[in-house]
Amino acid sequence: MKEGQASRTAEVAAAWRAAESMKPESERVCYDPLAHHFVRMPLRILVRSRFLTKVALSYSQRRSPGGFDCMGGRTRYIDDCLKSCIGDGIQQLVILGAGYDTRAYRFDELEGKVKVFEVDHPATQRVKMEKIKKIFGSLPEHVVYVPIDFENQKLDKRLFESGYDKNLKTLFIWEAVTMYLTPEAVEETLAFVTQNSGKGSSMVFNYIFQSVIDGTSKWEYAEKMRRARERSAEPFKFGIAEGTIDDFLSARGFHQVNNVTGQFFKDAYFKGANQNRKLCCLCGFAHATVKPRRDLERYHSS
Repeated sequence: MKEGQASRTAEVAAAWRAAESMKPESERVCYDPLAHHFVRMPLRILVRSRFLTKVALSYSQRRSPGGFDCMGGRTRYIDDCLKSCIGDGIQQLVILGAGYDTRAYRFDELEGKVKVFEVDHPATQRVKMEKIKKIFGSLPEHVVYVPIDFENQKLDKRLFESGYDKNLKTLFIWEAVTMYLTPEAVEETLAFVTQNSGKGSSMVFNYIFQSVIDGTSKWEYAEKMRRARERSAEPFKFGIAEGTIDDFLSARGFHQVNNVTGQFFKDAYFKGANQNRKLCCLCGFAHATVKPRRDLERYHSS
């Protein structure tokens, strides 16, 4: 991300959600009716036209087959995790690297019951807050905006200053963020979650496969994507090897790991009118619960 500029990646993701949300209910994989508000011209013109959207998606499919559809599966899966956690009685929601995530505003069950902390880079967050004010007239009372530079500021300090309560049952959403952070920043964030959250807290996040970063991925377009990110203001920096997520998270204080791949998305979400859509995920997805405190104490003392 360039200094002082909002994330372009966050806007592209919002544009995709907006385009997907325009489809009839029977054809869409995810639904975000607020996403179009975060898209500037000319992308807004594109997502409002089903014809132009089809042309753009056809072009993207040629460049990165199935990549954008994987984003739809990702959004839907995290939405489903949030619904489940709300039903299980979470008291706080922390969205790390929130970008233009709209869950705090489209899940009515959160208002008045769950305090939401949106943690993000100041430049992107300023743009988002301005948009939210235009949409709703004011900033919602249940949302706390926490500006942070993940690589130069400490998450614990910024969250605690903003009213975060480490004793409450919390869900952490970390969507499309880890791959842009240094390994050190990832480790610090995971350590914060396990050491500063209440009983039954959990985290849902996605991560890019290490093979994409080191150039050994079997997928044809992985190398193109890696090089494109290197030329961008938001290059890939962190990955996790395929098939190792359970051990990776267990070693860092998590258990009950729900390990999800693109095949799960295909089986769960891409049915009926969507069954022939291509799907290729170069990411893994996980929803994991923080180990009980007594287990964590044994882990940190060993």
